Amino acid sequence: MKAIEFMNMKKSHEVQAMSELICSIADHYGLKQVIDVGSGKGYLSSFLSLKYGLKVYGIDSSNINTHGAKERNRKLKKHWKLYHIQSRGDASELPFKMAEEIKLKKKIKCKADFEEVCNDSPANQEKMSASGVLPNTSGSAVSNIRKQMENLRVQPLEEENLCLENAFSLIDFLPVNAVEPASSSQVRNREMSEASTGRRSMTSESSESSIYSPVTSFIKADSELHDIIKDLEDCLMVGLHTCGDLAANTLRIFTSKSEVKGVCSVGCCYHLLSEEFEGQHKECTQENWGFPMCHYLKKESWCCGRNARMAACLALERVTLGQGLPTESLFYRAVLQNIIKDYYGIAKCDRHVGKIYSKCSSFLDYVKMSLKKLGLDESKLPEEIIMEYFKKYKPRMNELEAFNMLKVVLAPCIETLILLDRLCYLKEQEDVAWAALVKLFDPVKSPRCYAVVALKRQH
Repeated sequence: MKAIEFMNMKKSHEVQAMSELICSIADHYGLKQVIDVGSGKGYLSSFLSLKYGLKVYGIDSSNINTHGAKERNRKLKKHWKLYHIQSRGDASELPFKMAEEIKLKKKIKCKADFEEVCNDSPANQEKMSASGVLPNTSGSAVSNIRKQMENLRVQPLEEENLCLENAFSLIDFLPVNAVEPASSSQVRNREMSEASTGRRSMTSESSESSIYSPVTSFIKADSELHDIIKDLEDCLMVGLHTCGDLAANTLRIFTSKSEVKGVCSVGCCYHLLSEEFEGQHKECTQENWGFPMCHYLKKESWCCGRNARMAACLALERVTLGQGLPTESLFYRAVLQNIIKDYYGIAKCDRHVGKIYSKCSSFLDYVKMSLKKLGLDESKLPEEIIMEYFKKYKPRMNELEAFNMLKVVLAPCIETLILLDRLCYLKEQEDVAWAALVKLFDPVKSPRCYAVVALKRQH
């Protein structure tokens, strides 16, 4: 069953990569329960439940998302059962068939390369020589993180690393020196048990343990999981693109609740983070802030500010490939702000224009629609005045583009600061055995590609 059949390309890429890592960590601890925080439409939760047989609770603050996730999961189950019936006969032979296909492809490739060399073309011989010398850098990211988990000395497990080859690239998967090397006595080969292999099998029968239960609840740092999940047991907490403070609160729940043995969190929407030392919050009595989290940055009273956090959400890799910034829409928005300030005397406003650029045929149309959405009298502003503003600022459009390109270049610096703050917070906790930033997704497909992964000590 391909996830792409039920999700767009971006979501499919994220769900397949993250679910495989989550299942590997769950197998490492022998866990069957997963809590998906900010589960949204339930794509990750459904996939973890249906493909890997895990008992998943998807918690989201939106009642609409919860009901939608239930209905979507019902449809997924229906298709999954149909697939299961069709594939039951030959499913047990699938890994071996795939292995044979890989061997056959390699054999065909070798034969083709040999025929090229037989042509006695210098270019062909040079090409063949190079391909023989270069090492094969492909492999499984999940296998790599398993090696890191081997340093924690848990019960030996049996592993069958079937069909994981070439699933990910090892390049940029873990940062250099992310984990301190363990002594040779601590490192041992370990594999998943036959029981966990059976549990992960796509062809295993549905059981009561492999369910997905969407729950509506607002999660805070001090939320009591027992009040939300009645049958709470040792579990893994995950979050795919948890917005703003939810990413920070997910890590706080992980460190404070003994039942949560591991965490895998991919944050997003840095502009929604609350900052303890931001000027406007000086009189606020809030206890848990989105940034900073670690002792060092708290001691230094570190502050980014909303503009910097907005910049952290930009996608450098996409811009590098020419997908670019929406310069014209940003230009429209900038000129609109000047018009509102000059003609309506409004410098700041709580209302938002939103994403209306794609719905407008011209700048004139954009201004009229924006004024209507903001509740401002558009009759006060003649069309001639609107176009005069457009002509006045049009020559400066290249300045705006240069400014935004500068923001794009600085974006990774700000995002890295926020992510390292979270990593340092985890490394400050005594009960955390291992923590790292994992480049889990392709940054072009999914710009917020880093997962914060941490495991607790086993007593």
